[in-house]
Formats: sequence, structure tokens, C-alpha cells
Amino acid sequence: MARRSARERMRARRGGAGGVGAFHQLPFQRIRNPYPPFEIVSADELESIHEASLEVLRDPGINFLLPDAVEIARTGGAEIDADGQRVRFDRELIEACLATIPPAFTVHARNPEHSLVFGERYLNIAAVSSPPNASDLDRGRRSGNFEDYCNFLRLTQSVNIAQMVSGHAVEPVDIDPAIRHLDSVLAAIELTDKLYRLYSLGRQRILDGLEMTRIMRGMTESEFEREASVFTFVNVNSPLQFDAPMLWGMIELARRNQPVAITPFTLAGAMAPVSLAGALVQQNAEALAGLAFVQMVRPGAPVMYGGFTSNVDMRSGAPAFGTPEYVKATLIGGQLCRRYRVPYRSSNVNASNAPDVQSAYESEMSIWAAVLGHAHLMHHGLGWLEGGLTASFEKFIIDAEMLQSMVEVLKPVSFDETELALDAIRDVGPGGHFFGTAHTLERYESAFYQPLLSDWRNFETWSEAGAVDATWRANAMFKELLRSYEAPPLDEAVREELRAFVSKRKEEGGAPTW
Repeated sequence: MARRSARERMRARRGGAGGVGAFHQLPFQRIRNPYPPFEIVSADELESIHEASLEVLRDPGINFLLPDAVEIARTGGAEIDADGQRVRFDRELIEACLATIPPAFTVHARNPEHSLVFGERYLNIAAVSSPPNASDLDRGRRSGNFEDYCNFLRLTQSVNIAQMVSGHAVEPVDIDPAIRHLDSVLAAIELTDKLYRLYSLGRQRILDGLEMTRIMRGMTESEFEREASVFTFVNVNSPLQFDAPMLWGMIELARRNQPVAITPFTLAGAMAPVSLAGALVQQNAEALAGLAFVQMVRPGAPVMYGGFTSNVDMRSGAPAFGTPEYVKATLIGGQLCRRYRVPYRSSNVNASNAPDVQSAYESEMSIWAAVLGHAHLMHHGLGWLEGGLTASFEKFIIDAEMLQSMVEVLKPVSFDETELALDAIRDVGPGGHFFGTAHTLERYESAFYQPLLSDWRNFETWSEAGAVDATWRANAMFKELLRSYEAPPLDEAVREELRAFVSKRKEEGGAPTW
């Protein structure tokens, strides 16, 4: 066979990059954001949000719907109304609690190479979490089930840009709620070696998940408290209320020095004021109440401020995501977190009902907002669809492409002498080309980002290959990844201990349901 020219090799390489079956991954890495954060409000405007939030924390205050939590707040210095539920915080108490929050923390995965730092300039990306439905182009939209949940775990393990499992990628509703958490956590441990999170859905579920995590890490109780190993995420029942199951999660994780992410669910026009400024005031007040409460349980416990403020479609009431309002709220949330020196959680979200162009451009808005706002965790990073009601297998791959591209944007440009390429420019001179220069031949295989999904072939070649668009290429790609999946190794003694624990807890009836 005749040797191909450098130009032919580059054209073949470029044309095949997006072909069905090709999968060019970036290595698993700790992603750092080297650029300055984008700040869209002045210091005075930011302070006005803070001051208004402090007023809300005094009047009307926040409802805590768990007597044990109310007592912790009372002991910690909060004022409790006669009804035993309304908790009020003064300025000095909030400031004292904020002062004990660590500005960064490490969470340790079963595989140490997959441990992550939250804070500083790190950006961490989690898979989609909690939709009640799953979908793909072959079988359509369907109710969440354990098989699809496990397949999303396999994808999360296989795709490097998906750095952590974030709860149930789709809710496995075919498992009894009393034992669902046991099977789900066991699957997360056996099918991945990345970080995962527990659901704060009552005390017993949290305690079971914590014990399974301790067994997985092979630690004593005291060792477990010294190393953060698992998250919980708590959504405030906006407006201005923390439910009992969520409070139990905050208490039990904080007691064991495990991280909690507090996220108000502030949709402007529905569960928050219709004005963006008002919605941000409410978000900030709810977040500050949660951050302070965790510090009352255990000063210095790792905690994260979650921003999720968006708007609703005022014609239908449906949530909208990836909107200009969502972007501005995300950026301002980042400014607030930098003011408080606490890690920040955002999301990759959209409101599209299909893995189409709308899902992509709304997600791209969300991704840019998280990056420009210096979020430390991008929740729902891969697979979110339909405003969070569906986890899409194709969207998982589409998101992986967008996120890999963003990581390459964050890669600094080298300006050393060889990269400035003065010798190559002199050699080629006016009117030439650079295909055959030594400078090009030394670099062409790794010079540019190689997509995992995009197809860069010309129209004729693409048409001859079947004219497969990006969504169908994503469909083929996720199925190929599932076919080639290999489970990460797990110590057999640990596996046996975990399965024995799960079996025992099932015999005991699992967790209470309401």
C-alpha cells in the first residue's frame, strides 16, 4: 500500500473522528478553571442581595419541619417561634457559621484516581440525577426502572468527563421504595468506582447509605469521619421551608463530616418572586439558613451552596432552563459564593422534550454560565432532558461532547518558543502551506481537539455513509459503550460484606415509607 501524504492522513483522521463507533475521550482529570470569573453585578448590588437575605432570615424566617433540627438550631443560637417550627437567624449568627465553612474539601472515591476537590478553581461534573423517566430513540420515553438506572451507571463509569454519579440517573420505580436505596447504592458501588451521592429521604435511608459507604471504603467509624467519601444534596422546599427527611440527611452527614449541598428550588414566578433580584434574595436566604444549620450540627463540616434559580413559562407554569434569566442567576450565585468563600454547585439543564437542537443550545447556555460563574460542581452534567423529567441516553453522549469541548477551552494556550512557530512561518513564507512542515508533522496527531460525536466529513462522504445525524450517532455510541463496558474491580470481601448488609436490611424491612 502506498504511503499516504500528511494531508491525506490528516483528512482521514478528521473525517473519521465523528463516525459511528469512534469514541475519542479526554483522560479522566481534575478540571481547573484558569480564567477570571465573570461578574455581572457590582459589589454594592451584591451586598444589597446579602442584606435583603438577612432580613428574610429574621422576618419571616425559615420553617424547619423536624423537632430534632429545631432543637439543634435553638442550641446553636437561632430564635424559635412559639409554633416550634419557625426558625429565625440574626446577622451575627449567620456570620459566625459562615466563618467555619471550609472553602475547599476533597471527597475520596473507591478508586483514589477518581477522588475530587470541591473548591478553589476546580470544576467537577456529575451525571444526571433523579428523573422519573428514561428515553432513547429505539424504545422512546418510559418509566424509570432498575435496568436503565444500571445502564446509566455503566455509561458514567465508561465516560471520563462524567466524573461522579449523582444519585439515581433515573429513578428505579420498579423496586419497592422501602429497599430501593439498598439496591441502588449497591449498584453504584459495584458498577462504578467514582463518587456517588445519597438521597436525604429519611433518617434510615441515610444511615444505611452511610454504613454501605463506610464498608466500601474499608474504614472504622473514626476513620470515616476523617475522610469525606459521599455527598448528599438537599433541595429546600421553597419557599422558605426545610422538610424533615432532608433535615435528617443534613444532620447525619454533618455528624460524620460528610459533605452536604444545599440547593433552594427557586423558580421565579412560582416558588420565588417573579423578579430575578427577588428570587435571588430568597435563594440566598434559604441557602444561608442551610449552610448555617450544617455548621450548628458540626462546625467545619464540608458544605456547598447550590444555585438553581430559573424562571417558569408564565403561559403554562412549566419550568424553563438554560434561559437568559437562568444564566444571570447562575453568574450572580457564583459572586455570592465567592463573597462567602464557600464552594458552589450549578447545573447543566434544559427544558427540551427531545435530544434536539433546543436541548443543545439551552444546555450550552447552562454550561457556559457554570464555567463563567466558577461553579465547583456541575450537577446534571450529562443526560438531563424535559426539565428534569427524563434522563436521555442520547443526551448523555451529546453532553459529553459539549463538556469535553469546554474542558479543552479551559486548557491554557502554550506560548513557548516552539509553539510560536517562527521557523515554520519563515520556511513556508508567503503563499505556501503548512501541511508538510516539520512543525506540523510533529504535532498533527494531537494538535487539535478530537470530537467524540461531531462528524467533520464533507457532505458527499457523510451522505454516502448513510447521512446519520448527531442524535442517531449518539444513539449508536451509547449502545456501543454499554456493549464494551467492563465493571471496575471490587475486593470480594468488601462485596460480600456489602451484600450481606443489604440482605440483612431487606430482611428487617428496609426503611419506613410514608
